[in-house]
Amino acid sequence: MSAADASPLIAALSAQPLFAGASADDLAAAARLFRRHRYGRDELVFARGDPGEYLILIEAGRIRLSVMAADGRELSLRIAGPGAIVGEIAVLDGGPRSADATALDAVSAQILSRGDFERLFETRPGFARGVVRMLCGRLRDTTDQLESIALYRIEARLARLFLGLLRQTHDLDTARSATLRLDINQTHLAEIVGASRPKVNRALIELEAAGAIRRNDGEILCRIEALTGIAEVEDGGL
Repeated sequence: MSAADASPLIAALSAQPLFAGASADDLAAAARLFRRHRYGRDELVFARGDPGEYLILIEAGRIRLSVMAADGRELSLRIAGPGAIVGEIAVLDGGPRSADATALDAVSAQILSRGDFERLFETRPGFARGVVRMLCGRLRDTTDQLESIALYRIEARLARLFLGLLRQTHDLDTARSATLRLDINQTHLAEIVGASRPKVNRALIELEAAGAIRRNDGEILCRIEALTGIAEVEDGGL
């Protein structure tokens, strides 16, 4: 990989908790080991139970992580967009994949093999701090998701989800509105926020009535201030 090609990747890695604390030299060494890969829309990236042979840094597109329940239902866990890393847990512990990963649209990604990551970890101690930060962040995210389901109204859960997805590609500190393309159906949306499909449909209508969103042909125009206010309203708060 040339220096010009490596520069954007180094910048992307420096923003990742997994690589936080690594020196510029460490990041450059890591960037040289990544290889670009592309996935087509609806392509299975990896399946639950597969060996964790690599981690994926998404450059463009989105990947949905899901699991199959015992009754045959597919439960969506997370949507990862540009700048996100997926598949890192299995790379870290050597265990099998814990979820299915499917490309929601055409995905361009950078892949790092488990063997290369382990050599980096063993020879460059700066990466150890990033692993700890990443694992702590993942635990916080899980806690937040469980708290959202337990404490917040469905409208607030949706608002929190939309804001989280928008933060992957937008600076919400300066934006007054932003457009979100959510290429999943209401059933998958309901699984993510822990509600039934009819309740999610009603909640979307409520968000529109409140002026927080406007749906148009698969896109959702989000009013940041209104969504932020709704996102903090717990059950019984209205």
